[in-house]
Amino acid sequence: MDKSEAKTRLDELYKVIEKLNYDYYVLDAPSAEDDEYDALMREVKSLEAQFPELVTQFSPTQRVGGMALSTFEKVTHTVQMGSLQDVFDEGELYDFDRRVKAEVEPLYSVEPKIDGLSVSLEYRDGVLVRGSTRGDGFIGEEITANLKTIRSIPLRLKTDAPPEFLEVRGEVYMPRKSFAALVTQQEENGEQPAKNPRNAAAGSLRQKDSRITARRELDIFIFNIQQIEGKTLTSHTASLEYLRSLGFRTVSWKLCDNIEQAVGRIREIGEEKHDYPYDTDGAVIKVDDLGQRDIIGSTSKVPKWAVAFKYPPEEKETVLKEIEVNVGRTGALTPVAVFDPVLLAGTTVSRASLHNQDNIERLG
Repeated sequence: MDKSEAKTRLDELYKVIEKLNYDYYVLDAPSAEDDEYDALMREVKSLEAQFPELVTQFSPTQRVGGMALSTFEKVTHTVQMGSLQDVFDEGELYDFDRRVKAEVEPLYSVEPKIDGLSVSLEYRDGVLVRGSTRGDGFIGEEITANLKTIRSIPLRLKTDAPPEFLEVRGEVYMPRKSFAALVTQQEENGEQPAKNPRNAAAGSLRQKDSRITARRELDIFIFNIQQIEGKTLTSHTASLEYLRSLGFRTVSWKLCDNIEQAVGRIREIGEEKHDYPYDTDGAVIKVDDLGQRDIIGSTSKVPKWAVAFKYPPEEKETVLKEIEVNVGRTGALTPVAVFDPVLLAGTTVSRASLHNQDNIERLG
């Protein structure tokens, strides 16, 4: 096979693998067996080894780099990655509605609030060129190599007519199943186990070696367009539909005609969240129309067109049967509580690593 033939074949393979990744990681509907996928990847690696000059930045082999970073470069966010005002009871939601209605007649989008780490993804002519952390909202850190390990992030957009430039915001999280596996591994290695999936996701994204990040099996939901050139959008839900068409795994949403429908959806999410394979600590209600958002405006800290409703933390009582002390390979000691199984946040729990040594000693 000559270089021209190899390029044609690689282009075909890239598109096939992109489609399989989209089906598996975004749609959750696998369209090929593992051995078929592995065979395609082997062919890509073989051709790229023969013709390294043909390797592109959206090749599936570029999802995990082979070189560890010594530091993370700073990134200044052109559009601030701000936070939302938190509210804790339904009365505050109705207060929010009254303030909004003093300015406009809104439709509301309601979405689960994923408990993860906020990131930015930038695409130039449809190709992922940079990914970064939120940081303080103004300055973050570039973590492109680590974000490429997340298979539901497209390395190039699923369209023949991509926007000239697109920046989206998403929430990276660690699925509960991946978190449980990580804690087990850390305990076996005598390492301090991660306290919760959010901390585990944050630590995984800041690994200097992207191969370690890849093993953590992170995922992402995209929930906002930060910037776009070459296309005009007028509503938030239309922008989410557009992002889905480009191949992104977007957050779920419901468009509500009024505050009563929005509050009803927030209650539903509170009941459903235990069945999600990831942690969510709340729901977000947003004015859908982008022009109305401009009219409503923002304070110096938060937008006035959205709030985050936070669910109360779940607590359950059970019987502590014993405390085991695990000894890791390095000799590190980790106390682990063993108790009667209890259903907590949708998961049956019977063991938990203990991080509060002072409380253990206080209780004897």
